[in-house]
Amino acid sequence: QVQLVESGGGLVQAGDSLSLSCAASGRTFSMYVMAWFRQPPGKEREFVAYISRAGSVTTYADSVKGRFTISRDNAKNTVYLQMNSLKPEDTAVYYCAATVNRIRSVSQTASYDSWGQGTQVTVSS
Repeated sequence: QVQLVESGGGLVQAGDSLSLSCAASGRTFSMYVMAWFRQPPGKEREFVAYISRAGSVTTYADSVKGRFTISRDNAKNTVYLQMNSLKPEDTAVYYCAATVNRIRSVSQTASYDSWGQGTQVTVSS
C-alpha cells in the first residue's frame, strides 16, 4: 500500500477557491489510480473525483462537475483537487484514496485500499 498525506484544507467563503494536494510515498505512484472522496458532517463518505494512472481519464460527481478539477503529477507523486466556486454544501473532510488494482466502480469506497488521514474544508455562507 501507498502512504497518502493530504494538505491544503481550510476555511473559506462561498464562491472562493481552494486547492488540495495529496502526496504519496513510494516510487510506484504512477501504478495507482487515485480519487478524492469527502465526508460531510453527519453523513457518509462520498465520491468526488477520480483520475487514471496517466491522468488521461477523469470522472466527477455530478455535484462538483464544472467546479472541481482533479489532476496528478507522477514525477512529484502528487494528486491535486482544484476547487472553484465553493458552496457551503462542499464543507467536509476530504480524503484521497488509491489502489493499484483493477476496479469496477471508481465511485465506491470499497474500490480503494489506501487512504489519507483527511483534510478539513469549511465553506461559510
